[in-house]
This record gives sequence, C-alpha cells and structure tokens, in this order.
Amino acid sequence: MTQHAPPQTTEARRFTFLLASARRDGNTEVLTRVAAEKLPRQWPQRWLRLMDMPLAPFEDIRHSVGAYPEPTGHERVLFDATLDATDLVFVVPLYWYSLPASAKLYLDYWSAWLRVPGAQFKARMAGKTLWGLCVLSDEDPRRAEPLIGALAITADYLKMEFGGVLLGNGSKPGDILSDRQALERARGFFLSTERVRSSKAALNLETSRM
Repeated sequence: MTQHAPPQTTEARRFTFLLASARRDGNTEVLTRVAAEKLPRQWPQRWLRLMDMPLAPFEDIRHSVGAYPEPTGHERVLFDATLDATDLVFVVPLYWYSLPASAKLYLDYWSAWLRVPGAQFKARMAGKTLWGLCVLSDEDPRRAEPLIGALAITADYLKMEFGGVLLGNGSKPGDILSDRQALERARGFFLSTERVRSSKAALNLETSRM
C-alpha cells in the first residue's frame, strides 16, 4: 500500500543520518550527500558515523531484569538523536546481503530503548520517516531485498513512515559517480511526496537499476 502525503516543504523537519559503512567517504555516503544537498537549508541535518560511536554488544535482559537503564555515553547520543529527528536516514552499504554490523547493533539497542522507563520510545517514534540509501556491487537489485525488508518491517512495527531505499551500484571508492541513474534519483529522493507504509510494498522502492 502506498500513501500519498502532502508536500512537507513548509514543515520543520530534522534529518539524522546514520553512517554505517566500515570505511569513510564510501559510495553510499557519497550518494547520500548528493541527496542531502537538495534538502531545504532550514531543515537541520545531523550526521553520525556509527564506527566512531561504538556500542557494547547488546545484552538481552527483556525476560530477566525487564527494564533497561537510562542510556549513557555513545548510546545516549544516539538515543537522543534518534528521538529528536523527524527523519532517520540509514546510510547502509550492502554487507553480505544485509545491514552492516554497526547498523544492526544500533537497531538492537532499539529493543532496549523500548524498555527504558519513561522513555515512551515506541510512541515517540510513530510518525517519523525512516529512509535508506544503499550501494551494492551486484547488478541485481534483488540482492538488497533482505536489507530493504529489515528497514521496511522496522518502520512498520513502530508505525513510522517508510520513505523507501535508494539503491546505487558500485564497489571501489568513487564507483557510484558512474551510476548516473542513482545520482539523478538521489537529487529528488528526500523530497518525494510518496511514502511506503508496509513491508509488503518494499518492491515499490526507489532503485537505480531494475
């Protein structure tokens, strides 16, 4: 199911970009910065590089302790940035057909934040928009379906809008600059009025190669 929302150019929006690559200035980051250049200047952007904000391995205490303590350190920065944003952008190259480890670990911590007393994490996440950008080396965009599905179902569970995943093609640093279709799509990606609300609509996502 595709929902058509009114243009949001007059609505205050705050974008948080979660850079999950294991290298700096990689192809997915380059593609994302092209997309971000077209955002209105009055919309704040915050860029967080997950490898510079390491988190401890996630410990599941849901069925023992139950509640989780208030986040501290890097976790606190990510927690606050997540809740402050109206738009969360996952900058996620395809690693073994799924999310990079740092992005998966960050999402694991959402399980904790759902159980921080007084945080109201689930209620506060509802209505935000979750986006993804992903560059993969394979010419077949279907290789990214596990990654797309993980993001789409996450958004669906928390009643978030799903902006879709923009795919590009590349392997070596700079390869994305040769994917003209992806670069062109990137320039209008965040300003689209179309939102995908369910994981079943994941096949309707923006892709640079079909």
